[in-house]
Amino acid sequence: MEEIIRYDTELFLLLNNLGSEPWDELWRIITNKLTFIPLYMFLIYLVYKNYGLKETLVVLIIGGLMIVTTDQLANLFKNGFQRLRPWANQDLEGLMRMIVKKRGVYSFFSGHAINSMVVAVYLGLILRKKYYYLPFILLLWAFLVGYSRIYVGVHYPSDVLTGFLFGSIIGWGFYKLQLTVQKKY
Repeated sequence: MEEIIRYDTELFLLLNNLGSEPWDELWRIITNKLTFIPLYMFLIYLVYKNYGLKETLVVLIIGGLMIVTTDQLANLFKNGFQRLRPWANQDLEGLMRMIVKKRGVYSFFSGHAINSMVVAVYLGLILRKKYYYLPFILLLWAFLVGYSRIYVGVHYPSDVLTGFLFGSIIGWGFYKLQLTVQKKY
């Protein structure tokens, strides 16, 4: 386990230090949760346009349950594992770039990564028949959000990858729930 943590830390330092000041503001914008509200609204519009009001309401309800689930799961893991964020690790002091405000001490696993991936998988699956490339675009978006967490200095790569894994599984599970609800009503 120590060796995995060492590799994770080395990869974090490599990826985090690829950044430079001219790009910092872009990555601050990408990592901000509020930045993508227009994207979420556009995706809801696409659901409404293609499936109608009833289906959109089901997607909103299931989507709300999904986000509550992923947020709580990420918090449960953070408080359970209590892995310090990179900026809180004294061994990394002076070796990394920190370009956002320090919030929350624990990092495992990334709430941003799980939430962006769950949205990408869930809505990508719902809309894939109407918009073939949309799932790929949403996955790219999720990966950018995940990388932004490493770039700004608040998560290790394993935090992000674990968030992606759980987000993918939960997004697929809620998609299956969506199909079940659709058949019943």
